[in-house]
Amino acid sequence: MDDEADLEGWQTIDELARASGVTVRNIRAYQSRGLLPPPQVRARTGYYGPGHAARLELIKDLQDEGVKLDTVKKLLDTTGGSTEQVVQFIRTVRELFAPEDRQIVTLAELAQRYEATDPGLAKRGVKMGLLRELGEDTYEEISPRLMSAAAELTGLGIPISRSLDVVEQLRKHADAVAKLYVDLFLGEIWQPFDAEGRPEEDWPRVYDTIDRMRRISGEVMIATLELAVSERVDVTFGRDIVRNVRTSSAVDAGDTATAREPGDTTPSDAGS
Repeated sequence: MDDEADLEGWQTIDELARASGVTVRNIRAYQSRGLLPPPQVRARTGYYGPGHAARLELIKDLQDEGVKLDTVKKLLDTTGGSTEQVVQFIRTVRELFAPEDRQIVTLAELAQRYEATDPGLAKRGVKMGLLRELGEDTYEEISPRLMSAAAELTGLGIPISRSLDVVEQLRKHADAVAKLYVDLFLGEIWQPFDAEGRPEEDWPRVYDTIDRMRRISGEVMIATLELAVSERVDVTFGRDIVRNVRTSSAVDAGDTATAREPGDTTPSDAGS
């Protein structure tokens, strides 16, 4: 910013606050926490460019979705987010892995759908990240597919509380799986790309890789789950079959012994 022309498109903190809808106080708080780069200073006045505005928009979007500021900072730090393109990259990744259209439901609708009257179940859904409370007994379904699956389990006679137990356990395992894929992408795709200076012509390849990894990860998860369930069924039912065979053998042996009268001899006894 060596001359007046360099100021084109840049804003003071007050102008940025008006344009973004974020208070001056919060902008300064984001700077102090390392979420927003410091402004360019000229004649004791700080100026914020398009990169600051894009970063601020992303922070707002993530916070609106319930993402904590510490998590937002980790996202930005991980990608070395200092440009508009990296901000767009993070938003694109989130859209690829969260393609569902969210739905708005009332507490009464949830109670009817899951045949439940306990209001604590909705709070549990919020805590698990399945619902987001909007106020006045209204909620946003973060993952309609998961909520629909829970409803189907309820239709099978499984209480919603038990379904949530299962989903909660699956989420814990899913977090570990997600970390594996994110680490794989960062180590094998992003870091080499970043080390090369993020060439402009390579951005399409990075986005394509993310999309392909999303599809592959889904296929791998389904295949792995089917294999694991098959093996678990074999082990579980095999154990029950062995137990039943042993029990039946014991019962048959007891019946045979009971059927003999004192002094009776079997054909083998008579021949001895």
